[in-house]
Amino acid sequence: MIRKLETHATLDRRDREAIRALPHHVRTFDASAYLVREGDSLQHCSVLVSGYAFRQKVTGDGLRQIVSLHIPGEPLDLQHLFLDLADHNVQTLTRAEVAIIPRAALQSLALSHPAIGHALFVNMLVEGSIFREWALNVGRRDARTRLAHFLCEFAARLEAQGLDGGRGYELPMSQEQIGDALGLTAVHVNRTMKLLESEGLIVRTKRRIDIPSWTALREVADFSSRYLHLRTKAG
Repeated sequence: MIRKLETHATLDRRDREAIRALPHHVRTFDASAYLVREGDSLQHCSVLVSGYAFRQKVTGDGLRQIVSLHIPGEPLDLQHLFLDLADHNVQTLTRAEVAIIPRAALQSLALSHPAIGHALFVNMLVEGSIFREWALNVGRRDARTRLAHFLCEFAARLEAQGLDGGRGYELPMSQEQIGDALGLTAVHVNRTMKLLESEGLIVRTKRRIDIPSWTALREVADFSSRYLHLRTKAG
């Protein structure tokens, strides 16, 4: 969490120590477990320690839209610092460890340490920026560009968080889940993955994605990391 906050803001030693001293307990959840359900009234906030998670909304007839993907170190529900009811669901994507922090303790920390409060606020603003880019991606880019952009973003975020040192990673999502994030069917995702692979833009080994040329994939993806607001540039 400290590393994630320092991606966007500056914290000093006392701030980092105060974050480490937050009361919390760590729980392990299996894949697909609900961490937050729409309509819940929550008295805690969670930080993803290991594994992956996602936010999703469901239509009245049961169709799912994944609206964000989360990697280790990221807070999962900072909006519940000040909003009393959850308006969406949060689920684990893989088996995951989650640190659960009392909401009152995090509120007190944000108010007593202005730099931490600023960092938490900036983190929420960046989440909004990413959401806007996802809306553009789903609404205005074709399937090839849409998927390439998604793959570029995941690489950039992992690299910024220090979770991967190169242009390759394990993509922890099924093709159905990718489709629910991109507004595509699983069949369309599979066909588009094969197209990117045939063009030499990605190399797949099971769920591992390697990117032979970052510049080439970024151009196809219409990708700029500007909307991620990274203090360390991912490219």
